Amino acid sequence: MSDLVLFSAPGTCARVPCIALEEARAEYTLRLVRFMQGEHRSPEFLALNPKGKVPTLLVGGEPLTENVAIARYLAARFPRARLLPKGDDPLAEARITADLSFCAATLHPIVTRIRMPAFMVDGEEARASVRSKAIAAMQPFARMIDDRLGDGGWWYGAEWSLVDACLYWVWFRITGAGFPAGDHPAWADHAARMEARPAVRRALQREAEMEAQLEAEGLAFRPD
Repeated sequence: MSDLVLFSAPGTCARVPCIALEEARAEYTLRLVRFMQGEHRSPEFLALNPKGKVPTLLVGGEPLTENVAIARYLAARFPRARLLPKGDDPLAEARITADLSFCAATLHPIVTRIRMPAFMVDGEEARASVRSKAIAAMQPFARMIDDRLGDGGWWYGAEWSLVDACLYWVWFRITGAGFPAGDHPAWADHAARMEARPAVRRALQREAEMEAQLEAEGLAFRPD
């Protein structure tokens, strides 16, 4: 029995560590958190993660939170999977952490405002304004990402990494919510190549199974 338990919910950034675990061919248990039932605010879950968020990764019963930390841990635990590049010195290692943090601390908050403005403000007009401003805020980052991915490349050139999994999740969340996907063909191509990876397909299948379970229970979340 694996000592790894990933608490997740469909559509969330918990997709990133799920992809990591699938890339590593790790044995793990996936636990669905029912947000519409308030499980993320239950005493049992808050005892593991007082922030009430996913992903939460249990390692031998000990919780680890935040995608940057989880990515770093899984890359160190499963070195053969090459989930992240290995820096040659402390500065290079710090830059890898900076790339993960860019996704988590810079892009993710903008994603929330594009996808779920109702979490920020009340009223249709206010929500439309938040979404519009968030789309504008995302544009310069999207152009930078598009330029870096180039013609068929990954974030680190020829070498796939978990930064690509993070960027894939961001793309998934902002497309279909008013973001002009057609303006960023390299990022769109990157997402298509991500979905061709066997590990990503397995992670998406597990997510689809969670979504079907929520649908059957009448607990599926519908973002604004």
